[in-house]
Amino acid sequence: MRHRKAGRKLGRTTAHREMLLRNLLTSLFHYEKIVTTEAKAKELRKLADKVITLAKRGDLHARRQAAEVVQGEDVLKKLFDSIGSRYKDRNGGYTRLTKLEYRMGDGAPLAAIELAEVGAAVEPSAKPAKRRSRRGDKGKAPKPKPAEPLAAQPSGA
Repeated sequence: MRHRKAGRKLGRTTAHREMLLRNLLTSLFHYEKIVTTEAKAKELRKLADKVITLAKRGDLHARRQAAEVVQGEDVLKKLFDSIGSRYKDRNGGYTRLTKLEYRMGDGAPLAAIELAEVGAAVEPSAKPAKRRSRRGDKGKAPKPKPAEPLAAQPSGA
C-alpha cells in the first residue's frame, strides 16, 4: 500500500524521474511555457513553486539550493534576476496549468504549464476547450445530409 507516499512515480525509476523533472523545470524557466502530459505538469508545478520561492529569497544559500535542481547558469541567472523579482509580492500560485487535448499517438492527456502573469486578477475562465474522444474519428460514419426537395421542373420550352 502507498499510504502517505506523496508524488507520482510516472512509470520511471527514481533517478530517471528526478532528471525528467529537472529537465522540465529548466525548460519551464527558460521558455516560460511548455506542453507536457497532465501528470508530469502536476508534479512539475510543485517543484517550480518551491524553486521560485527560493528565487524570491535571493540569498546565496537559496541560489545554491536552486542550482541543485535547475540546470544551466543562464537559466539560474534568469530565475533569480527576473522571475524571482517578478513574484516578490505574490504568495504562491506562480504557475498556471491549462488542460489541452489528448496526444494523438497514445491518447495521453496533455497540459500546458506556464508562469502566471503578475498583477493579473485571477479570472474564472469559460468552459475549457472540448476534448476529443480517445477514439478520434475512427469508427464513426459521417452523418448523412438531409435530402433537399427537388424543385419543380417547368414543363415545355
